[in-house]
Amino acid sequence: MNQSFIHTAVLLTVYGPPGPANYVLFTMAFVYYVFTVSANLILILVIYMDSSLHKPMYIFLLNLALNGLIGCSAVCPKIMENLLRDTQAVSYGGCLLQVLFINLYATCAYAVLAVMGYDRYVSICKPLQYHTIITPSKVKLLLAVVYFIPASLLSCQVYLTSRLPLCKFRINKLFCDNLAVVKLSCVQSGLVNLYGLFITVSLVMLPFLLVVLSYIKILSVSLRASKESQRKALSTCAPHLIVFINFSMSILFSVLYNRNSTVSKYVNYLNSAQFIFFPPLLHPLVYGIRTKEIRRSITKMFERRILA
Repeated sequence: MNQSFIHTAVLLTVYGPPGPANYVLFTMAFVYYVFTVSANLILILVIYMDSSLHKPMYIFLLNLALNGLIGCSAVCPKIMENLLRDTQAVSYGGCLLQVLFINLYATCAYAVLAVMGYDRYVSICKPLQYHTIITPSKVKLLLAVVYFIPASLLSCQVYLTSRLPLCKFRINKLFCDNLAVVKLSCVQSGLVNLYGLFITVSLVMLPFLLVVLSYIKILSVSLRASKESQRKALSTCAPHLIVFINFSMSILFSVLYNRNSTVSKYVNYLNSAQFIFFPPLLHPLVYGIRTKEIRRSITKMFERRILA
């Protein structure tokens, strides 16, 4: 690589100079960040402390909450800092590190959602075989795959991106993403573009298809079941479906947005809210509100704290 990670700076040009609007946005971002971290930490603690929730579905949900913390913490503190600074510069190495953590958040969360879809499929379509299929060792194996494969593939992607020579040093976005960094290069790399397509297919399209196939199977089984079984299946799957559809729309919007680098700063704000801000806060709220066992555990936990 020609440029030093330490001495090369990338400017994020969408912020503008500090002013009243930036201070309002800083306050909103700070309040959001506190709420998001608190909601995910509460969910993690509830699942960890309540032994009745030590089941595969809730273990996967705990990992989804961990991903939410990674996603918002990779972006929000830096956004808040940049809103108050005169010059919004980040080192090239810091930019690549942010790319890695944002992509890890997105792909690992999507992989966890795919695994949760598979768990719901086995629970509803093969209830008598559930405990022989979804064993503790299978849960550990699935979680290892969920983290190891995205981490390995994305580390290679960031390495390939870091090898590109830079000719430009301005990104018109709130934070760094891989496509924006690639566009700073002096050359077009066929290998980087091909690898990016491979990442999209393997870490986004494949999990999406797995979830869709799981729900096709669930729907086919539910249509032949009784009304009571249909209601139970719907109540079991509704939180996952809400979260999955929201996250899929967020990824779709982000991909479309990334193809246009000339959008206004307001579209930048909207994209950040849709992709980084909303899902980590929405996920624990949806599961906390829609899942009876988690609601009961949260209530019990707060009652013990109040009566203690």
